[in-house]
Amino acid sequence: MTTPPPPYGNPPHPYGNPQGFGPPPPPSAFASQPPQEVPEGPEFMAVDRHNSVVVDSAGVAFEDHGHSAEFPWHEIRSVHYKAGPDGKTLMVAVIHLDGRFYECVVDAKNRDRLGEWFAQLAPVLGYYRPLA
Repeated sequence: MTTPPPPYGNPPHPYGNPQGFGPPPPPSAFASQPPQEVPEGPEFMAVDRHNSVVVDSAGVAFEDHGHSAEFPWHEIRSVHYKAGPDGKTLMVAVIHLDGRFYECVVDAKNRDRLGEWFAQLAPVLGYYRPLA
């Protein structure tokens, strides 16, 4: 006695083509654009309880008390940073191509930590925005 086939045909093989070869599956009808691969590169991140600054291959991103802003490199004219008036905060400003500027301040808690951030941030910015 043979087992009858499942009521709705053969179930798909859980790992795609059971032979392991053949044409790739058709693209999904819901995929509007292929995912963009961002090249690897150095990264910088400074975070406190409320704010953060991230610099990576995609650009610069700020988070300020739950509000975020992302600036891709092709939209950035320049990036500046300095210590805050108390010497314990990192102030980072992004100057947009149209002249607008955005700033984020991250609390380093102490001057040693701020010095570490400066030492990490300078080469990362130099990598993505070398002086011409």
